[in-house]
Amino acid sequence: MTALSRSVAVVGAVSAGWGLAAATGFHDAAASDAYGFLVTALLGFGLYTSTRGIDIDEFRAHLRTVLIAVTLGVAAKVALIFAVLHAVGHDVKALLLAVAVAQIDPLSVAAMRAKSRMSEQGKALLAAWASFDDPVTVLLTAYLGAALLGPDFGAGTGGAAGFALSVAGNLALAAAVCWTWRRVGDRPRGAVGNAVVAAAVLVVAFLAVRYSLMLALALIGLVVRPDVGDALDRLAGAALYLGLGAIGAVLVTGIPVGTGVVLGVAAFAAQFVVAYAVTAHRHWRRDRLRLALGQQNGLTAVILALLLEPAYPGAAATVAVAVVVVNLLHLSTNAAHDHLARPRLEADRRDRRVPATPVLEG
Repeated sequence: MTALSRSVAVVGAVSAGWGLAAATGFHDAAASDAYGFLVTALLGFGLYTSTRGIDIDEFRAHLRTVLIAVTLGVAAKVALIFAVLHAVGHDVKALLLAVAVAQIDPLSVAAMRAKSRMSEQGKALLAAWASFDDPVTVLLTAYLGAALLGPDFGAGTGGAAGFALSVAGNLALAAAVCWTWRRVGDRPRGAVGNAVVAAAVLVVAFLAVRYSLMLALALIGLVVRPDVGDALDRLAGAALYLGLGAIGAVLVTGIPVGTGVVLGVAAFAAQFVVAYAVTAHRHWRRDRLRLALGQQNGLTAVILALLLEPAYPGAAATVAVAVVVVNLLHLSTNAAHDHLARPRLEADRRDRRVPATPVLEG
């Protein structure tokens, strides 16, 4: 699939979601429990699939870079995005929009991983970045939301105590599942054993989605890796477009084109600047530009925007527009990079095929 056809597919999926919401009268995603469960389930699947594809050795070797990316990197991206929004006349509340799009969407990364031309260390960094920057943006949303939108918002998110309890729940669920997997593993089982395992997977998935234990699913993906071939990669591709349709449903209340476009462009540019700074070490020379062009947004941004929507009307639709803009920029810039890099790659292949001319001594 070419970049143009993928761009058309992105716009088509978003438009389909918008059309379905308009036809069914579904105009308030923020108040819908069913919608919230759907997008959280898709996000959880993306988190698990993304970390499941990480090369563990590469992850361990570059853990320091990952930690910098998901902490200082996220904070720097928020600051850069807000600087752009503030420069074009938005008030301080726009800082919350910057937080909502500051992370990289794990479902998008999982769906595109198989097609990526990055090295394994580059894929490991991008997947880890996408999977573990969510807790940072959630924490920023809770504290900045309480400061900018009033104490009622902070109480709604649980504040510091709620965040600590959530982290504990995530770690407990991940530890229990990973310990069980180490004991049982991917061993041959009969029909009854397979049914029990399938039921256990469904229970874990339901608990994680019901109580928003997304970090647990990311951690589980680092350990629990059943051999299912490329089935999860195919499902991730389908889930990506289903998620884009869910984003389109948010736009049925109105399309704030101006702010959404500015937010999307700022988010993509912020990733370019921060990724270049984070990957300054020579280890990343090969992947540096691709990581800089790696910003993708999706369900994480929408979930945070839906959290903001009751106290910050219009946040969800603005972020939804930004998500579409970021994904189109990602597709177009990476396609341009591939096109420009192709002659050099072909020359390198020719050089490897042609044997060196022997030097004759006489």
